[in-house]
Amino acid sequence: MFVTRTRDIEVKVTPRFLPERSSADKRYFFWSYTIEITNHGGETVQLESRHWRITDALGRLQEVRGSGVVGEQPVLAPGESYEYTSGVPLTTDSGFMTGTYTMASESGERFEIDIPAFSLDTPRQQPRVVN
Repeated sequence: MFVTRTRDIEVKVTPRFLPERSSADKRYFFWSYTIEITNHGGETVQLESRHWRITDALGRLQEVRGSGVVGEQPVLAPGESYEYTSGVPLTTDSGFMTGTYTMASESGERFEIDIPAFSLDTPRQQPRVVN
């Protein structure tokens, strides 16, 4: 689990490699990631947009911007949490993601919160004992 906190809003990320949706022969590797956003502050906020920076094992950067997350723009009152799961494919067997969410407060202020950098890794093969 990867965690960061900006302006009393906590973002937790749990990535998971999905071998059933991946094919090493085709250089296609797929991960899901579950994100939980918790408002520890005293004001209601809304997630308006996202900006992702996705880097593969060869250092190739892809940027993704969009409205909301998984088709929603959740509103979080103080103490509330919102959780969603999404996915990302790469052509390499590892990489990492990081980014920001643009939030809006009740008073109309817009600000960015950090999404922690998290790694996308395939499971490591267990060492074998050779007799």
